[in-house]
Amino acid sequence: MAKSPNFRFFQGGLLKHRTSPKSLSTKHDYIVLLALSAGVGALTGLIIALFEGSILWVNDHRMQFFEQLTFPSAINIMLMMLVGAVMVGFAFWLTHRFAPETGGSGIPHIEGALDGIYDIRWRRVLPIKFIAGTLAIGSGMVLGREGPSIQIGGAIGRMFSDTAKRYAHATHILTAAGASAGLAAAFNAPLAGILFVIEEMRPQFRYNITSIKCVTLAAAVATIVMRSFHGQQAVMHIPKFTVPPLTSLWLFLLLGTIFGVIGVNFNRWILSSTKYLKQRQDEKLSRIVMTGMAFGGVFTLMQIIAPDTAGSGIELITTIIQDPLTWLLLVALFLVRLFGTIACFASGAPGGVFTPMLTLGTLFGLAYGVIAADLFPGFVAEPAVYAVAGMGALFAATVRAPVTGIVLVVEMTDNYALILPLLMTCLGATFIAQALGGKPLYSELLKLSLRENKELTQHNK
Repeated sequence: MAKSPNFRFFQGGLLKHRTSPKSLSTKHDYIVLLALSAGVGALTGLIIALFEGSILWVNDHRMQFFEQLTFPSAINIMLMMLVGAVMVGFAFWLTHRFAPETGGSGIPHIEGALDGIYDIRWRRVLPIKFIAGTLAIGSGMVLGREGPSIQIGGAIGRMFSDTAKRYAHATHILTAAGASAGLAAAFNAPLAGILFVIEEMRPQFRYNITSIKCVTLAAAVATIVMRSFHGQQAVMHIPKFTVPPLTSLWLFLLLGTIFGVIGVNFNRWILSSTKYLKQRQDEKLSRIVMTGMAFGGVFTLMQIIAPDTAGSGIELITTIIQDPLTWLLLVALFLVRLFGTIACFASGAPGGVFTPMLTLGTLFGLAYGVIAADLFPGFVAEPAVYAVAGMGALFAATVRAPVTGIVLVVEMTDNYALILPLLMTCLGATFIAQALGGKPLYSELLKLSLRENKELTQHNK
């Protein structure tokens, strides 16, 4: 072990990063930083396990409670919608009244903190994100828990650095380690958690051997803690597919090209919808709460009438791959969930978009696979392989992190044999998105947040 770890940083991001010359100057400091990273990973894994459990409990019990009542079905539906509206309305009020930075996924907030733009008020972020995220995601809105998990992990990292005063210079590393641990725990995917910080947060993350070790250690420990609760099986229980022939790789490249176009427009729709809703709300708490109540009631109704159109979609992915629909129904379901994903995420609800994006990729990829199997039966043996490829392709096109998308899908599905088809699809999606002038989603959301804060500051003056 080196006595004086190399702690020089590459320049990058919105601000230039500097460190004290005394930072990590001794072997003792180096060991303590690794120990703190392990602690961040352990606590993050525990909190994310509780977060996931609370979401599932809320989602299940609110429906079961009304199913046991003897009221007419119409009354039950109205009561369920009312409860959903109150849940999401309260989540919006809680978020915007006490910790506005916990709105949305929270990933841009962590990226801003890594760049020195924002501070993480962990005493507010942790309880507000946990409670509001549980209510919003558990209400049936088309949201995922991965974004909140990353923000919760980053806040835990900030907490550790804040309470260990002597090692305050390690705030950046521990925040990044917590973000990595959050994604690793949310998806039971340690490699994806590490790569997400290194690849997607590359403008903000300070690269050196020590920081990478800390991020890796935190992700590993968080995954161990999470697996102690849920076991070591993959998140998605789908079949393991055989490697498609090399002659069919052009079909995966074509799928990636299509997803590149979809991804660019998906980001534009997210940003335009976010701006529109914020203008309508005009920073007025009453309008914000009413928006939340409207979304809560509508998506509770959708969950009752057509369950596949609401919720994060993690269960739908497993079901749809094992028992595919016709390509026309798959496309229709894709379009409905596309609208729901954009609307829910743009509303500012405390939830993420990773899982809804994976669901969209699965639906469109499977529809593509079904059509390709009819047109080119000699090239397509298993149409569902394209569903797996589609998961990573939309992620790569929108977030612009193809390697993370590939590894994430492989870890979640346990289909390591599909790395080459995924590589073709994700790189194709990334290249097309870049050629069309698309920008990474979270970078654009961070810029939008900075502009809004600047305008609000000028208005208050």
